[in-house]
Amino acid sequence: MAKISDDLKAMISQLSHKDKDKLLFRLVAKDAKLVRKLIFELLEGGETKEQRSEEIMKYIYEAIPPRGSGALTPGYLLMDLRSINARITEHVAATKDKLGEVVLTTFMLQEAIERHADMLTDFPARRSDTLAPYLVKRVQFILAKAPKLHEDYHLEFRKQLNEVLAFIWNFKPTQYLASEAKLPKEF
Repeated sequence: MAKISDDLKAMISQLSHKDKDKLLFRLVAKDAKLVRKLIFELLEGGETKEQRSEEIMKYIYEAIPPRGSGALTPGYLLMDLRSINARITEHVAATKDKLGEVVLTTFMLQEAIERHADMLTDFPARRSDTLAPYLVKRVQFILAKAPKLHEDYHLEFRKQLNEVLAFIWNFKPTQYLASEAKLPKEF
């Protein structure tokens, strides 16, 4: 971000309200993250967090390719997961939804693993060289965030997270990485 000199600040302060508004609207429009946050806070009153989270959950369900997708490889699945994770990150940036961040990320991983465990295990281990570290890092991320949530919320994601952990510890390309990262076998 560029520094604004005191002289420029003084000149901006002297602008009319109309000119300040024009300037502000132009600047806000250039920052998509800020626009999403302002829509959530100002237009929606910060009350649509659950609805937005449900929409992301539906998006995840639809964005992960169905079981048996012919041309799917671990690399293509990784690209899909990164794209989905970007949507989760946008949601969290706009809403500050800490529970949603954990629940949605866990759901994304669990859904991908549930649908494509067979495909992942059928490929030679070296084909999962890029996917394996991603899976372990996402689980580390979840495990860093989850304990900060109230214990009552753990019910919303514990079962799915344990399924993900079981897969990670049983999937050859992620076993070593999980061991190195000192991931627990159960949450």
